[in-house]
Amino acid sequence: MTDLRHYDVITSPVITEKSTLVSEQNQVVFNVAKTATKADIKAAVEALFGVKVKAVNTLVRKGKTKRFRGIAGRQSDVKKAVVTLVEGESVDVTTGL
Repeated sequence: MTDLRHYDVITSPVITEKSTLVSEQNQVVFNVAKTATKADIKAAVEALFGVKVKAVNTLVRKGKTKRFRGIAGRQSDVKKAVVTLVEGESVDVTTGL
């Protein structure tokens, strides 16, 4: 039984050109909660996907100001985690949870 808090830590996988390239180096990229620590992220990935995590690097992408029909709006800040897996482990993020 997985802890439901793990689903609050990991928001979604990031599927971009860059995240696809780093998947060849045994890394996976996730959007995570702003309050999540590296230890929380490691525990969530290990519990939800059943893999061993080697390292977790995090970054916060600041929200951009965008215009829609002449009205300025602001995108939210997004915290991302680049999770490095132990050799031989893999996660298929396209299937979902």
